[in-house]
Amino acid sequence: MSLLLGHIVDALGGSLEGGAVADTTISRIAPLEVAGPGDLSFLSNPRYQQQLAASRAACVIVAPAMREVALARGPCIVADNPYVYFARATQLWRQHTSPAVQGSVHASAVVDPSAHVHPTAVVGPLCVVERGARIGAGTVLKSRVTVGEDCHIGERCIVHAGVVIGADGFGFAPEKGQWVKIEQLGAVRIGDDVEIGANTCIDRGALQDTVIEDGVKLDNLIQVGHNVRIGKHSAMAGCVGVAGSATIGAHCTVGGGAIVLGHLELADNVHISAATVVTRSITRPGQYTGMFPIDDNARWEKNAATLKQLHSLRERIKALEQALKAA
Repeated sequence: MSLLLGHIVDALGGSLEGGAVADTTISRIAPLEVAGPGDLSFLSNPRYQQQLAASRAACVIVAPAMREVALARGPCIVADNPYVYFARATQLWRQHTSPAVQGSVHASAVVDPSAHVHPTAVVGPLCVVERGARIGAGTVLKSRVTVGEDCHIGERCIVHAGVVIGADGFGFAPEKGQWVKIEQLGAVRIGDDVEIGANTCIDRGALQDTVIEDGVKLDNLIQVGHNVRIGKHSAMAGCVGVAGSATIGAHCTVGGGAIVLGHLELADNVHISAATVVTRSITRPGQYTGMFPIDDNARWEKNAATLKQLHSLRERIKALEQALKAA
């Protein structure tokens, strides 16, 4: 499979410069360090200028600020946002390398008669779509996806293998040393253009629905608890856990392995670093980090032991300050 360089520029825009020829055949899209004479590559971070200079790529996508550096090497496409251009190029490539998927339900899938699957949706092998569920237009369920009863998935969503949508939320009431199950009477509502990574689980709500709004992107192995709400175009990396009834705003990001405790609220445009544990609501946009830095284990244990004494040290300092004032 190949594409002409001119076809890519015609489809995606940008300025073809540096002696680049429109009928140059592009055989693949590749990283700078391994790209060869038939490859298209890109530079999105100026820190990798040395890789750009050494690259053997047929053409490199660069920002206007890197135009002169790129021209010193050879052919380039100048685009305002090289990383987004690269993303669009991968989409174009997929369109030309993979046949258009027609709406279908695999023979091994189990779809309840009361469920509604749009004629243009794709339900893959071994999927289960339960009673009253709805799958929107152009949505693709990969293999072994389970959509629980009354759960709704919007249009143009991609749900990867092993995802479970609408399992019971974790709700139990303690009684005399035992647990009484709280039946989960809500469902899950997922908006349009959502992508959910492999083996991610989104629990149904206890009374109201768990809600994933339009454009949300969830990585693999994420746990979303019952009654959580995730705002439009937010994104979460692998192994994030969001406890029940938390509310995540729009355009937020949560780094891999981070935890958001239950019933908290994150404002729009909040960005949580990897491995952070969010223990309080965040009302202002910004980047938030909360982790103990990695260290040699013996030194880490000493520092951790010191941290345990901070409160008593604080009290001693306050007492000394008061004594000094009295003196």
